[in-house]
Amino acid sequence: MVQTAQSETERPALLTGDHFMIGDVACAEGAIAAGCRFFAGYPITPASEVAERVSERFPEMPGAEYIQMEDEIASMAAIIGGSNAGKKSMTATSGPGVSLMNENIGLAAITETPCVIVNVQRGGPSTGMPTLPGQGDVMQAKWGSQGDYPMIAYAPGSPQEMFDLTVSAFNAAEKYRTPVIVLADQTVGHMTGKVRIPESVETVDRPQPAGEIDPDQFLPYDGSQQVPPMAAAGEGARVHVTGLTHDERGHPDIDSETQAEMLGRMMAKIEDNRDDICEYERYRLDDADIALIAYGSMGRSAREAVDQLREQGLNTGLLRVLTPWPFPEETITELSTEVEQLVVAEMNLGQYVHPVREHAACPVEAHTHQGGAIPQPTEIVDTVREVTA
Repeated sequence: MVQTAQSETERPALLTGDHFMIGDVACAEGAIAAGCRFFAGYPITPASEVAERVSERFPEMPGAEYIQMEDEIASMAAIIGGSNAGKKSMTATSGPGVSLMNENIGLAAITETPCVIVNVQRGGPSTGMPTLPGQGDVMQAKWGSQGDYPMIAYAPGSPQEMFDLTVSAFNAAEKYRTPVIVLADQTVGHMTGKVRIPESVETVDRPQPAGEIDPDQFLPYDGSQQVPPMAAAGEGARVHVTGLTHDERGHPDIDSETQAEMLGRMMAKIEDNRDDICEYERYRLDDADIALIAYGSMGRSAREAVDQLREQGLNTGLLRVLTPWPFPEETITELSTEVEQLVVAEMNLGQYVHPVREHAACPVEAHTHQGGAIPQPTEIVDTVREVTA
């Protein structure tokens, strides 16, 4: 199914004001506000509402195009093509779909193609629990494709953050020429909440070639620039797009030195800008002896657990990680020197706890959950009391 805008918009692209909407719809509105004008995807629970909303809204916008592909592999390939044609591009899926997309996510990484992948997680593995939440894809978001490559992922915890962090995801994708994941989950995706859409949204566009393009001189992967300018197909540049290790022209050049130069620059553009990319929220940490670390919908239970533990006399606070990747190394290390104990609460059997342990200077414990339901705050309270007894 293909839908393309045919006429002037009947309502503005930015639906300003206060709305009550589910997280998936807020995600779609965030993408539109950020300038997304190409979407390719395949229906999958619990992410289908993202595609449905985009399919309703795109016909109102000249030049916008929605395509329902035959599967997730084709969807990821399509948004890489859409981005190389010059449009801000997105797809939305859940864990099984991301598993199919991962080879092409690696292609987007090595070709430095800006795009956004929304993963509304559900319980796994395999088909798992299509209508119930999980956070089992947090490590997949970082390591899903083969080889080494940089990754940015945002973890919203409310419908408002589904809007806000989708905008952040597009801005980061464009600024750093890289694929970015919005790592939501079923609870947040299907939760109804108040979403405030401002009068204007700050957006970022990918770096453009300066002046008129000389096809004989243009280098799409210019090593002298951390984030080289990106020319769209048809703008006069000669651009060779390949998944092979390539030189500054984009031509295959399979040797160790070229690999080191290519990967070194790709990794550095994210690592060197970690402070610009990483977002987090501190809650009641100033005098805390114990700190919870959580992301996504688990942050909601963890916040309530902090309040309950405070009432019971345990000085507890919360670091809610909004950007799981790149890993906020300095933030975690600094926090671990301020408290006596860290407890990582996540809706899986212990994934994000491992990098936290690697960078922490104090003991780290885990509150794990198999998924299928958000753990009650009292469950987290019990874990904290047990590990601090």
